[in-house]
Amino acid sequence: MAGAIRNILPFEKMIYFGDTAHLPYGDKSKETIIQYSLKIAAFLLSKNCKVILIACNSASSNAFEEVREFVGNRAMVMNVIDPVTSYVVENSDAKNVGVIGTKATIASEKYSRDISAKNRSIEVSPLATPLLVPMIEEGFIFDDISNAVIKSYLSRKELEGIDTLILGCTHYPIIKNQISKFFNFEVNVIDSAKIVAEKLHEILLEKKLLNNSGEKQEHEFFVSDHTEYFGIIAKMFFGEKINLKKISLE
Repeated sequence: MAGAIRNILPFEKMIYFGDTAHLPYGDKSKETIIQYSLKIAAFLLSKNCKVILIACNSASSNAFEEVREFVGNRAMVMNVIDPVTSYVVENSDAKNVGVIGTKATIASEKYSRDISAKNRSIEVSPLATPLLVPMIEEGFIFDDISNAVIKSYLSRKELEGIDTLILGCTHYPIIKNQISKFFNFEVNVIDSAKIVAEKLHEILLEKKLLNNSGEKQEHEFFVSDHTEYFGIIAKMFFGEKINLKKISLE
């Protein structure tokens, strides 16, 4: 997500907070996800952010309304689900959409509700795939273990006959090619990063908040716990080495 935003909004300053001390959010309760999300929102407000993008599907599906109410008119608040469901309905020929994500995201039923509200003729087939995030974070990528886990999930009956698959977790684009390969590249696998970044650009332009200075900004990356492998994952997403600063919100 951060890489896509940097590419599409090259003159905006990003302040990123990764709650590494509490990951994964996908197995947490709704109340706990809200609690963590509000603390992060307060921190980002203290950094004078004009937009708070909840770049996590579990938090987007469980804490978006609470964060938006907490922030009020101090900043705009976006989630990563609404732009994707709108894209699927308005810009694709989807008839049977699969959604894979964490337990928290799938249990919220937000993807199903949003797509059905916009087009009732589209069938939505959600599936919780909780092992994918720890698999990726532990470095099991592009090997026999990851291929076996991916095959086990994607072979389930819930995803039979789908023509579109939404990657409902910001970790999953790392294994997008493996997922596409499983479906023989016959299923439209949707990565939300570019879609969300383009929507963010559209909103900033509409609100006259887009930075057109022509000067690239120095981004800041904060984490609640510094782990070696998260640094590697962050580099994979952003496309270059980044300086992670550890900060406690407690």
